Amino acid sequence: MSRIGRKPIPVAKGVKVEITPENMITVTGPKGTLQRQFTPDLTINQDDGNLTVTRPDDTQTHKALHGLSRTLLFNMVTGVSTGFSKTLEINGTGYRVAKVGENLVFQVGYSHPVEVDPPAGISFTVEGTTKCTVNGIDKYMVGQVAAQIRDIRKPEPYKGKGIKYANEVIRRKAGKAGKVGGKKK
Repeated sequence: MSRIGRKPIPVAKGVKVEITPENMITVTGPKGTLQRQFTPDLTINQDDGNLTVTRPDDTQTHKALHGLSRTLLFNMVTGVSTGFSKTLEINGTGYRVAKVGENLVFQVGYSHPVEVDPPAGISFTVEGTTKCTVNGIDKYMVGQVAAQIRDIRKPEPYKGKGIKYANEVIRRKAGKAGKVGGKKK
């Protein structure tokens, strides 16, 4: 049986979970509401402040959906209670970010500033001119928006200039080596 799928999901105080017979789950908490349709093959039960996901048999499809469904449900409960965030850092001479209204405006070496509008349920915070954070209750949306921001100017391997995740390590390459040990004339 799936180790992840077996684990019960603790429901935090102030979080309300509604389960319909068609496995439409609605999770409401202090940060907002999330809703998702799960496969009707799996059984989702709520008892004693915990949620459990069980599968009917050990077919390959049900095994694959068991752990996935439990993780998606856990992310929903975590999102409405504490939320998710991803921090991005901007490196490079003259590279900066500013918050204008609800939008982010990046100056990252292009001839024009790049503006990013937040989708519904996502908010931005800016610390200084070189750090920005994407916040939201849906883990998928937070990661997707952060990836789209990173794609504006990916970090390059020579000087590390660009937009990177805060915990990302950029593998650096050596620059030109022709002057150091080149062929003698």
